[in-house]
Amino acid sequence: MTELGTVIVTGGASGLGEAIAEAVAGVGGSPVVFDLKQPSNGFAHRVVDLADTRSAESAVRETAERCGGVEAVVTAAGIDACGRIDEIAGADWERVVGVNLLGTAAVVRAALPYLERSGGRVVTVASTLGLRALGDATAYCASKFGVIGLSRALAAETAGRVGVTCLIPGGMQTAFFDGRDEQYKPPPDAKLAPPARVAETVVFALTRPDGVEMRELVVCPSTEPSWP
Repeated sequence: MTELGTVIVTGGASGLGEAIAEAVAGVGGSPVVFDLKQPSNGFAHRVVDLADTRSAESAVRETAERCGGVEAVVTAAGIDACGRIDEIAGADWERVVGVNLLGTAAVVRAALPYLERSGGRVVTVASTLGLRALGDATAYCASKFGVIGLSRALAAETAGRVGVTCLIPGGMQTAFFDGRDEQYKPPPDAKLAPPARVAETVVFALTRPDGVEMRELVVCPSTEPSWP
C-alpha cells in the first residue's frame, strides 16, 4: 500500500497524534481522529474513550462502514501516571494500561477485517520506556512493554495480510509532560524531538511498497537518555 485512504489516528487531537493526522493529510490521506477532544484542524472526529474498549471497537466499525473501509490505523493515544506504584490510585494506574495497551488492542482488533480487505497497515506507538524500565513509571512501562509485545505477536500473526509497524519514540516537544511534578518533567536543557519529525516516519512506514515492512522504528533525539 503506497497510497493512503482512510486512516484512523487515536489521540489525534494533540501531540504526536495531531502531528500524525496532519502528516497523513499532507500526503493525501483522510485522517479520522479518535480522541476525547475535538481536533482543532477540522479533521473528521469521533469522541472515543480508549479505555472503554467495547465503545472503541464500535467506533472503528462505524467509521469503516461510513468511509467504505479503512486503509490504516495509527494508535498514538497515550497517558501516564507518575509515582510509586503504592502511591498511585488503583483506578489511575489501571487507566494508563487501559488507554495505552487495551485501547490499542481494541482498535486494532476491530480494524483487522477492514485492513485485510484493503491490504492496509497498522502503526502502534510504544515508547523507549517500552525497552528500558524506570522507577515511578510502572503503569506506563507496563503498558508500553505490552504494546511492543502485542505488535511483535501481531506482526507474526498477520504476516502477508496486514502490515504492522511499532513506532518507539523518545521524548517529544508536546504537552505530555505538562501538569507533572517537577521531578517527572524533562530538565530545562533536554533535547526533545519535534512531533512533526516523528510523524514523518509514520507516513514513511505507511507508504512502503507492498511486501516491504518497517517492523520497528526507534525515533528519538540523538542525546535521548532513555535509549539504549
